[in-house]
Amino acid sequence: MSAAIRLTPLRGVPLVAPGDDLAALLAAAAERAGISLRDGALVVCQKVVSKAEGRVVALAEVEPGPEARRIAAEEEKDPRQVELVLRESARLVRRGHGVLIAETRHGFVCANAGIDLSNAPGEDMAVLLPEDPDASARRLRDALAPRDARLGVIVSDTFGRPWREGLVDVALGCAGMAPIRDARGESDLSGRELQVTTTATADQLAAAAGLLMDKAAGIPAVWIEGVAIEGDAPLRSILRDPSNDLFR
Repeated sequence: MSAAIRLTPLRGVPLVAPGDDLAALLAAAAERAGISLRDGALVVCQKVVSKAEGRVVALAEVEPGPEARRIAAEEEKDPRQVELVLRESARLVRRGHGVLIAETRHGFVCANAGIDLSNAPGEDMAVLLPEDPDASARRLRDALAPRDARLGVIVSDTFGRPWREGLVDVALGCAGMAPIRDARGESDLSGRELQVTTTATADQLAAAAGLLMDKAAGIPAVWIEGVAIEGDAPLRSILRDPSNDLFR
């Protein structure tokens, strides 16, 4: 890690539509900003990735099933949106107060299975999470830099948190860098060996980038310099095994 970390928002990216070449749009924005996408991490918000990949659904085309209608009535939600949540979920973890907490098929636990209606490409449209956020990050990374370049790509989204108010951006997909830094075996300032210290680097970078990803300003990506780009592993590699999860 360098003495300073610098974050630069990529401005001027047009509204993304299904089928758009997102890598080309991001590369053009970086060029306008005088940024060389080397030796750093590019954090890209999930929504533009999903839009480019066509992961958008018109609610008018969704036919809610009996379970979706029952849950929608109890939680005072749109049954079409509930139907989408059920389709995108491996299970409902908890629901109440009009909130559905779901475990997605990827293994993420979040509100509404990550389905979002804000900044969708049309009225009554829903944006779903990418089918495989790690693969999405890999495609962007391979399109933006040769394999030997030190470029990490993170696909991020905004999640709520249990026991705390407020939202924070986290990593959904990762390529070109390790999403976690394992410091076990190293020594602290007193010379004691670290036993459990693992730092969620990709999540920390996603959270930092989230400070600049203003939905109203339309900033879908942030370039981060001064971070160590080491390793290469998918984000799914750090999802906690259910057998080690005290809350399941």
